[in-house]
Parts: sequence; structure tokens; C-alpha cells
Amino acid sequence: MDSLEENVKRVIDRVGRAAEESGRSPEDVLLVAASKMNGADRVVRAREAGITAFGENRVQEMEEKLSAGAYDGARLHFIGHLQRNKVKNVVGRVELIESVDSPELISMIGRRACESGITQSVLIEVNIGGEESKSGVEPGKLSELLELAGKTEGILVKGLMAIPPASVEISQTRHYFDQMYKLFVDMRAKKYDNIIMQFLSMGMSADFEEAIRSGANIVRVGTAIFGARHYS
Repeated sequence: MDSLEENVKRVIDRVGRAAEESGRSPEDVLLVAASKMNGADRVVRAREAGITAFGENRVQEMEEKLSAGAYDGARLHFIGHLQRNKVKNVVGRVELIESVDSPELISMIGRRACESGITQSVLIEVNIGGEESKSGVEPGKLSELLELAGKTEGILVKGLMAIPPASVEISQTRHYFDQMYKLFVDMRAKKYDNIIMQFLSMGMSADFEEAIRSGANIVRVGTAIFGARHYS
């Protein structure tokens, strides 16, 4: 068993322990392998090693791996910034779009889903750290966006997603995770029409255990599974 298979086993074990530490079972947390810049062969290896869900950031990569059958039998999420001209390539082809953050994107996804005769499940991405360089709706505008999504045919909101600011201080990261969990609970209590606050997606390779302890039930892990990405 080489490093990829060992990494999968190690990360699955870590997710399970963190879930149990937060009073849940390992099955309560979905591990999504973020497979950006990893080819179909490595996705297949990760799947055979025990990964049951994959997340893609780039539409072209996703389409290539779909054509190769890399995700067969696994769940597929789109986790990157979705450009409006790529909506047609994603709707209906993934179980969950995790990165919806604007009225325009909601409208386009809903329209495409209706044309295809389906309902597309999505998460609303929240810019919890207020970073100008990141996508996501401002926390103060989340309610307004949820109300709009709840009235949009073809869309089903199933929760929230966030990428907190990178920090060397785990206490600061935990602060953002805790803020997101509170927001998640608050939005669930409002009981919007046609919205199910089922999933809170947060936490990546450097901090997924802390995210789980703070209430995340989806974590998106890339480097800890596939190794460091090499950008040319």
C-alpha cells in the first residue's frame, strides 16, 4: 500500500475520531476528497481505497473525469467558484453545488434545473471572514439570499459552506468555525420555505478536525489525501 492509500486510511480515521469527540458517529460526517489537479487514475485509486465522495473545483477537470468514469459509484460535489457560463455544464451532473453565493447564480441554476426537469441541491457559500479576495455572501445578507433561493424553482438549499481565513492560530480558525455553526443553527431555526439546513461544509486539510469539533458535517480534504499540488 503506497502513500495515497495510506493517506486515505489515515484521513478516514482522523475524521472518525473527530466525529466521536464531538459526540457523533463517523457516519455523521461526509469526507469529500478535493481532487483538483489529480487525474482520473488517482481518483479511482482513492475511491478504491475507501473515498465515497469527491469534490471538483474546475468544470473542465470534472468533465474529463466523468468521461473516464472516475467517480463511478461515488458522490460528486462541485466545490469551486462556479462561473455563470459554466452552470449548464454542472447542473444535473453533481449531487451538490457547494459554492452558490449570488442571486444571479441562484436564478441561473434554477432555470437550468427546470429546463432539465430536475431539482438541483446547493449550499450557500458564506464569506465568514469578510475577505475581499474570496467568494461568498456576507453573513448579514444571508437571510435575504436564502429567502430568494426558497422561492426559486429548481433549487433546493441544503445548508451552508465556508472557507474561513487562513490562520496559523487554531484558536482564530475555531472562532470562525464557531461563528459559522451559530449562523447555521440560527438559519435552521428560521424554517425558511423549501430550505433544508442539513449540511454545514467547512474545514480542509489543515483544520478539518477542528471544523468537525465545531459542528461541520462535510469536510473537503485535498492535500492530506492526494499530497501537495504542484502549480506550474
